[in-house]
Amino acid sequence: MTTAAGAGARAGAAGATAPRPSPRGATERATCLRRARDFIDQGFAQPLDLAQMAAAAGFSRTHFAHAFKAAYGESPAAYLTRRRVERAKDLLRISNLTVTEVSMLVGFSSLGSFSSRFSALVGLSPSAYQRHHAALGGPPPVPGCFLMEWSRPRGRDAVGTSSGTAGEPHSADSATWEKPRARR
Repeated sequence: MTTAAGAGARAGAAGATAPRPSPRGATERATCLRRARDFIDQGFAQPLDLAQMAAAAGFSRTHFAHAFKAAYGESPAAYLTRRRVERAKDLLRISNLTVTEVSMLVGFSSLGSFSSRFSALVGLSPSAYQRHHAALGGPPPVPGCFLMEWSRPRGRDAVGTSSGTAGEPHSADSATWEKPRARR
């Protein structure tokens, strides 16, 4: 039997729960998630965990995992793995690095986990993928030693000869640099 008092008590009980804090504005939330996604994109080769990714967004780990999946359709871990495999595909296609070297460069800690994730996402083993693209032809692969040197981080004031003219400084601070003198 339903009475007005019973209905009012149920409505009051439902309304008695603490109001949920208002979620961040949609724009701010999207900005935070993009910041975390950019953090993953930039640091995919480093060991990243959920706590670091969530901190980049300014969310708790649980809230970040749910919000990321809702926004991008996959978990942060799946996104990180996919980005690593995408980069590995590029390296296997354009360089002469071994599969083991590629797996370490893109952030996998074991060759077995790299090979199984690569095969699951691409449909071919890393070795088969590399052989397939080598058989297609195209430009010769970039030697691994050049690739490693080109991708090595450098300081802002590093001096190099990337300007194309030997002997010219790469940095903007040329006042302290002297050209080598010709031998006589």
